[in-house]
Amino acid sequence: MPEEMLYEGKAKRVFATDDEGVLLHRYKDDATAFNAKKRGSWEGKGKTNATMSAALFEYLETQGVPTHFVDQVDDVTIRTKKLEMLPVEVIVRNIAAGSLARLLGFEEGRKLKAPIVELCYKDDDLDDPMLNWYHFRELGVADEDLAFCEELGLRVNEILVPFFDEKGVILVDFKIEVGRDKDGNLMLADEISPDTCRFWDKETGEKLDKDRFRRDMGGVEEAYAEMLRRVTEIKERGAVD
Repeated sequence: MPEEMLYEGKAKRVFATDDEGVLLHRYKDDATAFNAKKRGSWEGKGKTNATMSAALFEYLETQGVPTHFVDQVDDVTIRTKKLEMLPVEVIVRNIAAGSLARLLGFEEGRKLKAPIVELCYKDDDLDDPMLNWYHFRELGVADEDLAFCEELGLRVNEILVPFFDEKGVILVDFKIEVGRDKDGNLMLADEISPDTCRFWDKETGEKLDKDRFRRDMGGVEEAYAEMLRRVTEIKERGAVD
């Protein structure tokens, strides 16, 4: 049957499949920042985000983290379980950067005493505000779901910090999302890519993520390609060993 597009977001399009419990996520080369106030595009972005997300979801599954990932269909498309998404963005921070540096008055690059978890309300019209549990309760989000979000964020961080360190990359911070499957199970969703993470080269401090686009630094396409190379090269080498 012809593909039925269910949703088009800033970075991807989501399609129905013959299986009502499975979706296709097709990543675009389009880029946005500041909740779509800034827009751009570069070649290979969709491939990087789809392929990196696939590799990282697969790795997290081997570490016992439940995800929505099923398989990768092509360079820019992954197949996932269909979920009911929580209206929560989970942000985990290891180093002060971006809004946290501004919020706390820290110099960017300051290492935090311990990872900081932020829960934000997923609503572009409101600019995804950071809320506390009292706010989320008012919005109808259950305490056990919020606890899962925080625990999942810290677990993913615990796994991915050494994963990227091995590749010469500092995982500065990242955003993930959470959804519930038809059986009521909560799991990791969305993507893990230079769009949703801050990556700094461990030796040089060079930014290898969407901050290059946000801040008009140039070299965006090269930075995304470099992150894809580091993740997939080591994955492929490990498969041979």
